[in-house]
Amino acid sequence: MAAATIKDVAREARVSVASVSRALNGGGGVTAATSERIHAAAARLQYIPHAAARMLITRRTHTIGALLPDLYGEFFSELIRGIDLAARARGLHLLVSSSHDGGAEAAAAVRSMQGRVDGLLILSEWVDAAFLRANLPKALPVVLLNSAVTGPAYHVLNIDNHGSAVAMVRHLLQAGHHNVALIAGPKGNFDASERERGYREAMAQYAPRAALTVVAGDFTEESGYRAGQQLLARPKRPAAVFAANDMMAVGCLAAFKDAGVRVPEDIALAGFDDIPIARYVTPALSTVRVRIADFGRLALERLADVVEHPEQESPSADTLGFEIVVRDTCGGSPPEEIS
Repeated sequence: MAAATIKDVAREARVSVASVSRALNGGGGVTAATSERIHAAAARLQYIPHAAARMLITRRTHTIGALLPDLYGEFFSELIRGIDLAARARGLHLLVSSSHDGGAEAAAAVRSMQGRVDGLLILSEWVDAAFLRANLPKALPVVLLNSAVTGPAYHVLNIDNHGSAVAMVRHLLQAGHHNVALIAGPKGNFDASERERGYREAMAQYAPRAALTVVAGDFTEESGYRAGQQLLARPKRPAAVFAANDMMAVGCLAAFKDAGVRVPEDIALAGFDDIPIARYVTPALSTVRVRIADFGRLALERLADVVEHPEQESPSADTLGFEIVVRDTCGGSPPEEIS
């Protein structure tokens, strides 16, 4: 059986094709009774609107694009989950791409989405103001996540990487661990650099005589494992380790276990993000809690508001709050103040 057309729906509902189009696309000029009759006719005929034609009429794709640095790992799965749930609640579809191989790949990804999405969520170390000017039309709504980009032209939503790192290192020091090492994230990454800045600031303020120990990582479990081995090989082991994300903390914990080092009795450990696995490793991981799914939800809702009301939404920069979550790996009591 041939698929029903808009003309078939018009004939079934005894109205014009224009009335069917307005009713099914949410336009005005159709009474409630007529709209109900048109929708009933469309349902009986199992009419499916042609997406391309609908786009021409509404100038909307009802699709949101998301450019992320990677799609691997619990952080990104939680972020995508939050974005997707919020998108579905608004009747929007989601188109996701990654840019882990560099700026050229990021540029190709955003260019490929033009004309296919109503707006873009961008989390990428390769994206700065010059990148946006070169690769995106001014009229396309964009919300940047965890971005160093500033200025009145862009909507930005950030995690408080610096403040939360300061709070976690302060907590480790106040728990009696006066020599805290950092497993840093990848060079050039905004999140990683802000967390390292927070570590250095907290050490300078709360333990000015302690030596700084920074070991390189890349946000993966494997790099955390290697960093743990390097820290154990040092002549003087740290009293505590702050990993710039939970994935590296989990890898570090495995390295300590393999070496027979007890956590937190021999070395305390803390991570960042509070990914789901953090509470299930043994011992359970102390960490900075970022409500990752909420981060994705808030970003989608901000972008949807910009798409729907571009003239009302002035660009703004907002920062998501955090909590210090004390579990078993840091050997300390919960802090009195939670930011």
